[in-house]
Amino acid sequence: MRPRRLPATVGALVACALVWITGCGELPDPAEPPDGFDPPAAAAPRPGGTATGAARPSEESAPARSKKEPRSPARTSPSDVPPPQGERPSVLYLGDSLGMETQTVLRERIESDGRAKVHSAPYSGTTLCDYLTDRAAGSLILPKNKAATLVRAHRPRVVVLQFWGNSWGYTPCMDNLVQGSDRYFTRYAKDAEALTDQIASAARSAGIPRPRIVWVLQGPDAFSTDRTRRVNDLYRARAAASGDLLADAGRAVSPDGGRYEWRERLPCNAAERARPGFCRDGMAAMHRHDDPLHFCMAPTTSTPKPCPAASPGIVRYTDAIASVVDRYLRGTG
Repeated sequence: MRPRRLPATVGALVACALVWITGCGELPDPAEPPDGFDPPAAAAPRPGGTATGAARPSEESAPARSKKEPRSPARTSPSDVPPPQGERPSVLYLGDSLGMETQTVLRERIESDGRAKVHSAPYSGTTLCDYLTDRAAGSLILPKNKAATLVRAHRPRVVVLQFWGNSWGYTPCMDNLVQGSDRYFTRYAKDAEALTDQIASAARSAGIPRPRIVWVLQGPDAFSTDRTRRVNDLYRARAAASGDLLADAGRAVSPDGGRYEWRERLPCNAAERARPGFCRDGMAAMHRHDDPLHFCMAPTTSTPKPCPAASPGIVRYTDAIASVVDRYLRGTG
């Protein structure tokens, strides 16, 4: 999305946030990427521009979509069949820069009791269409790292999808749709359905039960209070239609009584009060003062990577996701 005209101070905040989102043209360094994970060689474009060496998405350049198979509940609904005895179930974590910064803490949280293993493959600046197999032109994700390919490779029981809803020059597969426009939401809903179908199809081709998808509900947008509300409504509708799950991580970083009201700091919870450095004057920092989007308390860098600093917002966010995954794997949610 082309940047709005914002006051200089707000514009500076957005610029700092984009460092995490895009990596300023440098490649991210995922923690424990899937075998063979290879970021694309093309640099992310600046707003309104195109990626160096990357084709712009178009009807002419995009490969022809395969004819969609007729769906039936038996083929697309998730299965509760457990993995073979003695084998730990796999959890696949896909997402954007929020997925990038939270992946290490989420993996530690889910793997802490030995119940499951996590494979993370987030990529900063991405959105749903980047992980679709039929969006090769303009995608930030190489074909071998698409969602369907990773499902076949890692045979997950759960796929966690963490997407804030990117749409701007840094996310070419969105064709520069104006973020928050009617066309944006229509396209986003179609992409959510297509990604669900491709995950189901990949599981069938791999001969495994269809994994349960966990859609991560997003926190407040500092610049558009209604946008993440509508994105979350799309996730709710998609989960309901497909028999999947929701993890309301966004609520964990929102004020009580103000689900979509953005706050830089929130009142400390009991765990934060007990953890040194997390609670100051009764408040816990959700965001840095120079980054209204991400939750990492470390300064932004030119190379997106898992957050290296203890951060209250990341702990809250990942706890909400891990709790849903844990309940499902235990058969209690």
